[in-house]
Amino acid sequence: MSQLRIRVLGAIGADVNGIAVRLSKARHREILGILITARGRTVSTQQLVEDLWEEPPAGAVGAVRTFIGELRRILEPQRPPHTPPAVLLTTGGGYLLRLEPDAVDLRRAETAIKAAGGMAAATREFVLATALQEWHGAAFEEFTDRGWARGECTRIAGLRANILEQLAAARLALGRPEDAVELLASHTDEHPWREEGWRLLALAHYRAARRGEALDVLVRARSVLQGSLGLHPGAELADLELRIHRQDPALDTDDAGHSLLLRTVTGAAGAGTRSGLEGVAALVPLLAVSGSVHFAAQQRRSAIEAAEQLGDPELTARVITGFDVPSCWTRPDDPEVSAAIVAAGERTLAALPAGSSERVRARLLATVAMESRGTADRLAEAAEAETIARRLHDPALLCLALSARYLQTFSTAGLAKVRDTLGGEIIALAVAAELPTFEIEGRLIRMQALCALDDIAAASAQAAAIDQLAARHDRALASVFTAWFRWTFADGPPPPAGSEMPGFRSGLAELAALTAAVRTGGELPDEAFGPYEPWVRPLLLVRTGHTAEALSALGSCPDPPLDLLMEVAWFLIGLAGLESGHRAAVQRAYRALLPAAGERAAGSGAVDLGPVKPLLERLGRFLL
Repeated sequence: MSQLRIRVLGAIGADVNGIAVRLSKARHREILGILITARGRTVSTQQLVEDLWEEPPAGAVGAVRTFIGELRRILEPQRPPHTPPAVLLTTGGGYLLRLEPDAVDLRRAETAIKAAGGMAAATREFVLATALQEWHGAAFEEFTDRGWARGECTRIAGLRANILEQLAAARLALGRPEDAVELLASHTDEHPWREEGWRLLALAHYRAARRGEALDVLVRARSVLQGSLGLHPGAELADLELRIHRQDPALDTDDAGHSLLLRTVTGAAGAGTRSGLEGVAALVPLLAVSGSVHFAAQQRRSAIEAAEQLGDPELTARVITGFDVPSCWTRPDDPEVSAAIVAAGERTLAALPAGSSERVRARLLATVAMESRGTADRLAEAAEAETIARRLHDPALLCLALSARYLQTFSTAGLAKVRDTLGGEIIALAVAAELPTFEIEGRLIRMQALCALDDIAAASAQAAAIDQLAARHDRALASVFTAWFRWTFADGPPPPAGSEMPGFRSGLAELAALTAAVRTGGELPDEAFGPYEPWVRPLLLVRTGHTAEALSALGSCPDPPLDLLMEVAWFLIGLAGLESGHRAAVQRAYRALLPAAGERAAGSGAVDLGPVKPLLERLGRFLL
């Protein structure tokens, strides 16, 4: 599917697959802005007319329909003729935009500030700085005086100010007062009524050893608030002024943002590039397992690139393999980052000098296999890593190698028993060697495999053990998996979004709702299914009477990725083939699902289509 991105934080624009599209008409840009402000709700045709014209001309409704048609062709340039739009939909007497959660710059900024509150200072600083970069001018830039935009523009200006202040606070917490001063220098002029901006600017000057300037900021704040705005300064500003006069030692530190780990890494980085890189490599896994997956991935890639520039393959190997964080989700969180790590791993393997540590080689092989999950057959690398680990009698290394092997056990459907065995061995090794992260992974692997083996009671026992371990060792992401399991198999409450993991954030909830409707015979919801769209759409088309379009979609439908949702995807293809009479699709699904005849299409532990055997029987009868 095409990847659409829309910008409203500045001039309204859009790109498809990274290429800017031409929104040459102001009406196109304005309609896009109006629909973005609706946040996924339907905007009636009449409302669009009222928003676009102060005095609507004759034929305004027809003009809106023409603009909508043109805009659809711009936003979905590769949509085949006579197929329903997937982005700009007609519904309920109006129109709505159906977009991925991260498709709009404004939504990304809103998500970032919501997520940043519970993060460590270093992670928070990165997330907020990235969010601030989304702005390229005033929101809805050319339409700020339009009635539909005025209230939203005010709200978004406040959002940006809030992000900037929180970013300044994070930089203060990281011991970077000069950076905070630079950030806040014009902020107090632009937002003179925001006392938090004044407070942070004064504190930043104080921590930069400029007590006089800090006090001067507070004097100016009082003058502006009282003299120009008629506001009485709050207690926080008065308290800060008093503490600066007293030179309160507590003003010099921010314990909330200075963990021992961050101090250690900062000190190591100051001692030299090599030490700093190894310090970052040690920090990144802890960030990942604590929930900051995206930030950890980006920092890991940067550290690897920096290490390669030094021309020391053994140092590069240590940086690459320092990320010994297991994974039990078979789609990479960031395919671009994973591909870069695989390429670096292969270069480093080739460059390692004779006599290098076997342990380092095994870790590199395992890393290459893990980061290639769902995209390439790297079972040979995983197997070699496992052989070395068993020869060295190293339980941690063996856990890593078995994790890599697990991620390469999707060559065909129906391999849940193999994965269950691997999970069991990882658990045994991890318990004996006191490796809680690997124990959690082994139990997650078993929970997923047991769902596919239709032993939900045993899977539930694994979920309970996972939650206990996650609470004890602060592994919050593990509970996202168990929450999804309980929602799907035990009528539990809706699971968290899992926003740090793209596999859960994009399309999975919609896929789960659709598969539940398939199981129960309900009406299929038509949503944005993200990466699962090619295997869902044919069934939706045939169920809504668009048989010709369903046959066309099945004819061009690719094989599903070799991952945890492979059986689900083939199941949906098989159903669509049966209901549309597409014999080739039925044959493909039958052959693919035959090895899973004794399993459920539920190997992810999050999505369930029930036993495979009844569908195979229907497919077989069709083919007779």
